[in-house]
Amino acid sequence: MRYLHTMIRVRDLDASLRFYCKGLGLQEMYRTENEKGRFTLVFLAAPEDVELAKARKAPLVELTYNWDDEEYGGGRNFGHLAYRVDDIYETCQRLMDMGVTINRPPRDGHMAFVRSPDNISIELLQDGDLPPAEPWVSMPNVGAW
Repeated sequence: MRYLHTMIRVRDLDASLRFYCKGLGLQEMYRTENEKGRFTLVFLAAPEDVELAKARKAPLVELTYNWDDEEYGGGRNFGHLAYRVDDIYETCQRLMDMGVTINRPPRDGHMAFVRSPDNISIELLQDGDLPPAEPWVSMPNVGAW
């Protein structure tokens, strides 16, 4: 058995792509438009997984955008996606500059939690360890993570 992808339903494809691609740095690998089913699927890979994703179509995150308006609840009971990042402080700062709330700041230089535009919890883990640094050390948790 091997992991293929995680599917997340999104309400605003543009906002979600901005978050996942521009904010987190994922790359769009391919997309499928299904007019009969009225949905779009967009498959994303982390930068270090791009070659593997090209070869195996995995590991990926699948964003599912249903063209008809629909409410999705319970992002927290989905759990979370986790990504290892090269510089957790730079990643969190880039997301904050985009208006994303850092729900659990990287006070320890190792772990942070943010939420996507669709309220999906995203865990960011530092590759290696960075020493604790301001302003992160002094930032409180905000909301649910």
